This record gives sequence, C-alpha cells and structure tokens, in this order.
Amino acid sequence: MEYRKTIILKDGRECILRNGTESDGKAVLDNFILTHEQTDYLLSYPDESETTPEEESEFLKKKTESPDEVEIMAEVDGAVAGLAGISSLGRRYKVRHRVDFGISVDRAYWGLGVGRALLEACIECARKAGYEQMELSVVAENPRAIAMYEKAGFVEFGRNPLGFRSRVSGYQEVVYMRLEL
Repeated sequence: MEYRKTIILKDGRECILRNGTESDGKAVLDNFILTHEQTDYLLSYPDESETTPEEESEFLKKKTESPDEVEIMAEVDGAVAGLAGISSLGRRYKVRHRVDFGISVDRAYWGLGVGRALLEACIECARKAGYEQMELSVVAENPRAIAMYEKAGFVEFGRNPLGFRSRVSGYQEVVYMRLEL
C-alpha cells in the first residue's frame, strides 16, 4: 500500500511520511536498531535482529506492493525519524478483519508529533484497506504511548503481567489495546 504525506512538526520542521522503499533498506534497518537501543519498551533488543539490509529492502518492497499492509517511515531533514506499520493478523475469515500496529520513533524526535502522525497515517491506511479493528500491545510502564493511543480512540481489552521479560527490569506488564475502525 502506498502512502505519502507532508506534515509540520511542533518545532516547525517538515516531516515526510512515506513508504519505506527498497533503497531505504539500510537506513530503515539502522533506525530499527537505534530505536531498539533507546528504550526498553519495544518488542526486541538490537542484538536479536538478524535482518540484513537486503532483507529489509525486500520487506519494504513487499509492504509497498501489498494492498492491505504498509510500512511508513517519517523522514526529517533526510534522516529516518521513525517507523510504523500495519500487518494483517491473517487471511482466514475469522481474523481477516483485524490488523496489528507497530511503531518506533528515534528519541531525538520524541515530543514533536512524529509518533502521533505515524499512528494517524496507519489508521488511515487500515481504514482504506477495509480492516474493522486495529490492535496493538504496549508496555504498561509507558504512559506517554498509552495516552497517545487513548487520544486516538484505542481502548484497553486486556493485560498480560508477564508479557515481556526485560533484560533491565524483569517482567513488564503488556496492555492490549484495540481501535474499532
């Protein structure tokens, strides 16, 4: 699915929201590793990524060609500021109305509206693709993210007190949230 939009961040800079393309593979992978080093709230650690820049390029190509999935990057001054995407929960009838959401934003861009813009872009794409429900999981100790999701209309539908096992803080409770589209 293709997407492109330009927004102005809270600090006045221009941010381009667009598909990550094949040529962005290395930059996107570098951003993934960076953001996963910056916070303990994401799904994995940088050293767990076995993806090569070539594999990332292929992943981005497939997402761009997909009619119902997308990977969007936020670009500020030529740098990748953040990434977000939606992935189908499956093609079977019972789950094909549901889509999963994931996001990461470089700490240098926190508080500028990048995360909110990526979230809104993915909601727009999910609606365009015909999904009825968008889902995400978030660490309970991440109140800024939870507040952003609630402001966008997401509601909590469950918790897993042993959802993530952190190398830093032990177990982290994971909150499951959904948005009816």
